[in-house]
Amino acid sequence: MNLDHVFVCGNPALDFAATLRARRSARFEMFATPDRLDAWYTESGVVDAVSPGQSVDVEQAKGLREAIYELVTARRLSEDFGHGALAVVNSAARKSPAVPQLTPSGRWTAATPDEALSTVARLSIELLSGPDVPLLKECGNPECTRTYIDRSRGMRRQWCGMESCGNKIKAAAYRARKKETAPVSG
Repeated sequence: MNLDHVFVCGNPALDFAATLRARRSARFEMFATPDRLDAWYTESGVVDAVSPGQSVDVEQAKGLREAIYELVTARRLSEDFGHGALAVVNSAARKSPAVPQLTPSGRWTAATPDEALSTVARLSIELLSGPDVPLLKECGNPECTRTYIDRSRGMRRQWCGMESCGNKIKAAAYRARKKETAPVSG
């Protein structure tokens, strides 16, 4: 499977929660190593640079990711938040976040792994307490467990992303229709 991180959810906190892919089936872990976590922080734009993480940073990130996923799912389903997940997110958010600096060439944010993680926690709090909550939807691909913000006209978007899920489902449906209408030889 491709190791490039994907950002299709409309919010970095949702993309962070989506780094454990296919939760209901194959389960593919995007944070397999500290360098993959570090790459996510910079590729997502949460920070411009992060000091190298350690295994403990990966474990903390996975814990926060699962708490965010649990809270997003609860909010999407209009259920109560779990106290454990709330404690994990709030604890991470209490730590110092990444702080942007102004440089001669523009804005630059360098962070430690703890600062980057705190920033993600704070982004999840803003999301889950903000105006985009009614727009949260889960991908229509039964294998995908990404939640995204549906800003489409009439909230008709069905997939987290066309390239990642939409095209696969549409191609499978097309093949199924073709198979149904194929002439029977005999």
